[in-house]
Amino acid sequence: MEKDNENRSKYLKIRLRPSEEEILDKRYKKSTFQSLSEYGRALLLGKPVTIIYRDRSMDDVLEELVKLRRELNYVGNNLNQAVRNINSAHGYADNRLWLDLLKVINGKLSPSIEKIKERIHNYADIWSQRSKAGKA
Repeated sequence: MEKDNENRSKYLKIRLRPSEEEILDKRYKKSTFQSLSEYGRALLLGKPVTIIYRDRSMDDVLEELVKLRRELNYVGNNLNQAVRNINSAHGYADNRLWLDLLKVINGKLSPSIEKIKERIHNYADIWSQRSKAGKA
């Protein structure tokens, strides 16, 4: 049995056809391994190989979700700037009315925006399978 602290001093050389090398390289790139050597050792020694699968049909959906998240961030930033401007002008009756109105709007928008951001993040995790690759 191989010891953990033992160096890999043996070298194995194999010959492949170009088509075989291409297949091996494609499969390696779809795996979670950092090097072709690690991938090859796992295959040869019968260890489990984790393959990353990405559903390309969600590319357009994810692109739209990313745009939506960016737009939501812009809306939130603009709302915060408006509230800051109102807070800086103390004492005017109109400003108090606007301040109350913006507080109500912010109170209703913030939870919805957070839910949308959370859903977008969940879709992104599913799409890229970050959560599955992290567990492997």
